[in-house]
Amino acid sequence: MKKASSLSELGLANDVHHALFRPIQEAAPPSPTKRHTKISVVGAGNVGMAIAQTILTQHLADELALVDAKPDMLRGEMLDLQHAAAFLPHTRILASPDYSVTARSDICIITAGARQLPGETRLSLLQRNLALFKQIVPPVAKYSPGALLLVVSNPVDVLTYIAWKLSGFPPNRVIGSGTNLDSSRFKFLLAEHLVVNAQDVQAYMVGEHGDSSVALWSSISVGGVPILSQLTKDKAAMEQGVLERIRKAVVESAYEVIRLKGYTSWAIGYSVASLARSLLRDQHRIHPVSLLAKGFYGIPEDQEVFLSLPAQLGRSGVLSVANIQLSEEEAARLRRSADTLWELQRQLEI
Repeated sequence: MKKASSLSELGLANDVHHALFRPIQEAAPPSPTKRHTKISVVGAGNVGMAIAQTILTQHLADELALVDAKPDMLRGEMLDLQHAAAFLPHTRILASPDYSVTARSDICIITAGARQLPGETRLSLLQRNLALFKQIVPPVAKYSPGALLLVVSNPVDVLTYIAWKLSGFPPNRVIGSGTNLDSSRFKFLLAEHLVVNAQDVQAYMVGEHGDSSVALWSSISVGGVPILSQLTKDKAAMEQGVLERIRKAVVESAYEVIRLKGYTSWAIGYSVASLARSLLRDQHRIHPVSLLAKGFYGIPEDQEVFLSLPAQLGRSGVLSVANIQLSEEEAARLRRSADTLWELQRQLEI
């Protein structure tokens, strides 16, 4: 008997992928594959250097370029990393205030921006960062026209929209770090509550990276077991109350770190490195990232908002968006999040 070589030969429909994922509109193909990989990080502050350090230790690039407006500090950071060469995989490290150092990058990661103050919401940072992006994005796009743009600066959703407009890149190549870290915090707190390993928890935060983010309670599972459907109705109501408190703890956790140490760095460093790995190595992994969300989950086609949805990532950027079944309340919260961002964006002059 001939052994089946694929699931299609066993009778599984070939179009299952299209039922699970929706393609990205106006997507551009990936840039030509080459063996030499270059990542640029714009902004050598606490977040930028945590990302750079994680990229180096995980050997995600053959060349790492750093850009910052403070030349002395930037050179110091470059030398500090170069002096660790004997303990790291071989990576060429460059640094300059001139954006020409980023030329021919595969990914340009933008972390530059005003530091978030204790108690300050992410959206309140927008006006202080808008002018800065007008100085950053055009030269980055000029020197690396085939790159993927990965925005980390806050408020990340609106700044990703701004980067898309300023770069002229197709939307699949402009991505915000979004709720990738929020979802990790969500998984950690759920794992603590359920006494399991966080890697076995499937749970997403979507929408705005900030106060109006949406926890997808209906899709939470542990080891493939849906959590809420396993509970009685009375206990499910109780557990949803617990989960809402966890959602609020996720939203507030970044503010708590900022209050205690003045900034966040290590967790976002690992989060962004995981996105870079999925993109550069064409892994088709699903991450909740900020992307052009119009037309998905009931968000109107005329709302050009970037917010986080679970998306497949690969060498060309965002490949598709997962068709997760949302409850009516979750879908309504997501649309309200989009409305909030859209109203803010309409006030911008780009």
